[in-house]
Amino acid sequence: MIGKLKGIIDSLAEESVILDVQGVGYIVHCSARTLQKLPMVGEAATLAIETQMREDSLKLFGFLSESDRHWFRLLLTVQGVGAKVALAIQTVLNAPELAAAIVSQDKAAVARAPGVGPKLAARIVAELKDKAPAFDAAAAQLAGVDRGTPAAQDALSALLNLGYGRSQAVAAVAASVAALGADALAPDLIRRSLKELAR
Repeated sequence: MIGKLKGIIDSLAEESVILDVQGVGYIVHCSARTLQKLPMVGEAATLAIETQMREDSLKLFGFLSESDRHWFRLLLTVQGVGAKVALAIQTVLNAPELAAAIVSQDKAAVARAPGVGPKLAARIVAELKDKAPAFDAAAAQLAGVDRGTPAAQDALSALLNLGYGRSQAVAAVAASVAALGADALAPDLIRRSLKELAR
């Protein structure tokens, strides 16, 4: 089994990258979010790898972090979620946003991914609810933003009013509170959260 690959970006496609590892080109399937964050062709990259073996094929899936790979594995445990759907979800939601969506039972956030209907989104958040905190220590903190300081609640409310999804807004505010401290003022949290969302 391959757990990690470190090499040079040979070429990028719509759903995969060819990573040249000492002259061997590995086709690695990635989410669109991961592909966007990869270096340019000819530059070095390291990917955490999930290997999927079938009778007639061997596929490699690449992730920029161990957390992303854990979430991919976790998503695959849900009936009706295959690799393509899991990557689609990870394109729409990064690990903290996905954790926030699961913990807050935000079906709408998960349903934004292509190929995920309301029923599947409901099943994902229901089945992963108890597993999410064990996999992502930040999940409890993310869920706690709703019950956080008045400034954090005001910042969350402002982002929701601007049209951001609940899980995105919660993740951004949680990251801002972690960076600026629990006594940060709402305007500072809003500015910092908007920067987080623009990344």
